[in-house]
Amino acid sequence: MKGPITPARNAPPERTRFHLEGRSVALDRRIHAARGDLADLSLAGTLFSAHYARAVPLSCVAGGTPVLTSTTPSAEASSELLRGEIFHALDVTTDWAWGFCGHDGYVGYVRRDALDVEEQPTHRIIAETAPLFAAPAIKAPIVDYWPQGALFSGDFQDGFIACAEGYVHARHAAPVASVPADWVAVAESYLGQPYVWGGRGHRGIDCSGLVQVALGQCGIAVPRDTDLQCEGIGQPVPTDSGLQRGDLIFFPGHVGIMTDAHILLHANAHWMAVVKEPLADVVARLAPDHPQPVIAMRRIGA
Repeated sequence: MKGPITPARNAPPERTRFHLEGRSVALDRRIHAARGDLADLSLAGTLFSAHYARAVPLSCVAGGTPVLTSTTPSAEASSELLRGEIFHALDVTTDWAWGFCGHDGYVGYVRRDALDVEEQPTHRIIAETAPLFAAPAIKAPIVDYWPQGALFSGDFQDGFIACAEGYVHARHAAPVASVPADWVAVAESYLGQPYVWGGRGHRGIDCSGLVQVALGQCGIAVPRDTDLQCEGIGQPVPTDSGLQRGDLIFFPGHVGIMTDAHILLHANAHWMAVVKEPLADVVARLAPDHPQPVIAMRRIGA
């Protein structure tokens, strides 16, 4: 699974062209940036809006920051940006930026202080959590912790990668061009992380976030939510084929990854963690509330 990231089939539209024709249509507001007063410029041909804006790319400079559905105190976190990922801002105020994530087009609000000018990352965090040291020494003060999958730009120095904020130990990072081959092994490295709705690995992760970040680190871009993943990842598992490592099992509002023919790896709210357990146990647990616990099985590369 090496090579450049390839877009999912239901990826959001290319966002630089402008034309206006036809009728306005209803779009999925999770991946099409449009609100009452403003819309992404790329939607000008399909959606009428009072104003259109061209997105400005910014980099996430926090270890992780939530992507929120609104700016109210009770706003739900629908996703998360990790350090170094791009956020395309369409509207920026003192405290907030509204726009969409570069890796999947997901729309929402991000704290303005978590964003800065776009940078070109050179390295990716490969440790479960990487301490950011104040100096190139393991006894130096730790100024932050960056999650697995975080991106940053830096240069090798005395066994560390020196970046703007500090120093990452070289064993905790790899060049962005170094792409893991086994995405299931990447997913397994999140075992034990707490379940957090909307999380993608910064202090917690959810089921579709686990699928997305594991595949993403292996160069395969996929949508954010389970319903979009069910439509856009791989092909149905053949009816005459048994389950195998890497098969995706979709339940109502949930997704998990088979590590072999019988064991499911998933971030779930029952255990409130990323765990492995028999698929049969998960099906039995869901059966009282869902007549059809498994709604789809998908295989990448089928």
